[in-house]
Amino acid sequence: MKRFIAPIVLAMALTLTGCGGSEETPANASSPNAVEKTSEVPDLTGQWKQSNAASEESFQQATITADTITIDWVSDGGDTTSIYWVGTFEPPTQAGEKHTWTSQRDAAATDSALLASTDATKDFTYEGDSISYKVSMLGTTTTVKLKK
Repeated sequence: MKRFIAPIVLAMALTLTGCGGSEETPANASSPNAVEKTSEVPDLTGQWKQSNAASEESFQQATITADTITIDWVSDGGDTTSIYWVGTFEPPTQAGEKHTWTSQRDAAATDSALLASTDATKDFTYEGDSISYKVSMLGTTTTVKLKK
């Protein structure tokens, strides 16, 4: 069993550390891609998928409910999922460009999951249309970015 798990862990770590660059256009009044500021409190509930994955076959995805965020490793193009994080979610209470929260890990939901984070807390940031957080595995840390 352990001989099977090590290649999966390595593949996931390499997937997250790929050279997935993106071009960003500054949002200003003269830019055709300018982001309009909204006066509504953003609704972050729903399904999110990693936007900076190095592969379409392996990535992270998240489900956010009113008070929980669940993140899974996804491989085999979606045929295989493994729990990475289950923790608290604090929705934004006011409109704005940025929202941050510290999620408390649900140990009962993650302690038996081999690929789950063992951190007690994890910091998340919502900015623009993306949620970001740090993932560390096998001595490598990367920032994962999720989009709806």
